[in-house]
Amino acid sequence: MNIKRAKKEIQDSVTAYLKKDSYGEYMIPSIRQRPILLMGPPGIGKTQIMEQVARHCGIALVSYTITHHTRQSAVGLPFIREKTYGEKTYSVTEYTMSEIISSVYEKMEETGLKEGILFIDEINCVSETLAPTMLQFLQCKTFGNQKVPEGWIIVAAGNPPEYNKSVREFDVVTLDRIRRIDVEENYEVWREYAYRAGIHPAILSYLEIRKDCFYRMETTVDGRTFVTARGWEDLSELLKVYEAIGKKADREVVHQYLQHWKIAKDFANYLELFHKYKKDYGLEKILEGHYGKDTLDKLKFASFDERLSVVGMLIGKLSELFQASYLADQYVTRLFGWLKKYKVQGNLADIKEEAEKEYEKLRRAGQLTKEADHMLRKVADTLERYVVILKEEHLEQDEQKDEAFERVRAEFAKEADKRQQAVDAAGEALDHAFDFMEDAFGDSQEMVCFVTELNTNYYSIQYLKENDCDKYFKYNKGLLFDERREKILEELEEMS
Repeated sequence: MNIKRAKKEIQDSVTAYLKKDSYGEYMIPSIRQRPILLMGPPGIGKTQIMEQVARHCGIALVSYTITHHTRQSAVGLPFIREKTYGEKTYSVTEYTMSEIISSVYEKMEETGLKEGILFIDEINCVSETLAPTMLQFLQCKTFGNQKVPEGWIIVAAGNPPEYNKSVREFDVVTLDRIRRIDVEENYEVWREYAYRAGIHPAILSYLEIRKDCFYRMETTVDGRTFVTARGWEDLSELLKVYEAIGKKADREVVHQYLQHWKIAKDFANYLELFHKYKKDYGLEKILEGHYGKDTLDKLKFASFDERLSVVGMLIGKLSELFQASYLADQYVTRLFGWLKKYKVQGNLADIKEEAEKEYEKLRRAGQLTKEADHMLRKVADTLERYVVILKEEHLEQDEQKDEAFERVRAEFAKEADKRQQAVDAAGEALDHAFDFMEDAFGDSQEMVCFVTELNTNYYSIQYLKENDCDKYFKYNKGLLFDERREKILEELEEMS
């Protein structure tokens, strides 16, 4: 199955395993909570979905790559203890607490969360001395003589033997005690994630044209060559920073991330073209509604790859505007929630401290994405600014509550205006983009690609749920009709 479906399966399993009955006991006892084993090629996002599942379920996460451990760190160090049995004293070997189990307890202390996921990566690639310990871990949920705490769900991941020479096969006894989920690479699923993760538009545009280059594992005379989803994402981060500092990523730099020379060279060449198209077609001007006949004529005679690249650039810039609109709305909504509490309680300094404590609690628990982290910090900073304003204007006294609230409300109105400006900017750019698409391509394959990407991008979906765009609904309606028609034709063909 694809990684999106696997994530849903794990979320459902976690929800089921942590469900309690009226007596406060787990409905599925710990002994029957089968560990989940994700098996799939490297670099497709197995580790990342564990972070997403933990955040979604509001539980803690402890993650280990087991190949970095020895038997001693996993099981604990042996020591001798004197014990008496039947009036005789014996020297007995015991073990210190496993480093992994200790990390679970430390996470519980740090976050205050008593339930979580213990994720062990590369579990089938351990050394010969550690292999029996891993079998015991999956079968009995223990490391040495220490059990994984109740309320902690075990998820493990491994690579099939074709990707790793040190893979060890699990026996039937072990396999009969776990839930195995086989996952595979899938560009369409990754693309949905990529938009929300802010993957560089050049990468998304390139992969729309070269989908077969998304994931590649090949063995050649020069050894193993490969490209993975992880490689594309890490390259994306570098490209964005390089652009910010005015540097250029050449094919050698690209090859450090895409370890398949032919694909690395092809993408490096495309990256140059991408920046050229961006300059030649005047992307910023198009989204402002300014473009001329020369631009349309140039596209008329351009190759299909070049035309799709222009569509990809438009989507990339629109995505930035949709994201800015979404984040502005999240920020204003959260700030408004705190100000409602302030109106009831009447002490803004207390509200500010409460907001800071909530942020710190979520941060320590690992429940925040980068976006959410920045948003909550911005909310706390704004509340702090409001507190300073009330102090400077001597409005913090109890008898001035109404006047103080009106002053804060006036400041909040400025934030609400900024949100509306972000929404309007995205809407205007989308209207101009549709105008350009109509003039340049009409009701064509390029328009289908454009609307399809809007339906895939998380931020555009959020925007279009809340804001009207007549041309989007017009073309989307036609696209849905075409999809239904194709499905009917496929069904009739199967019946004939």
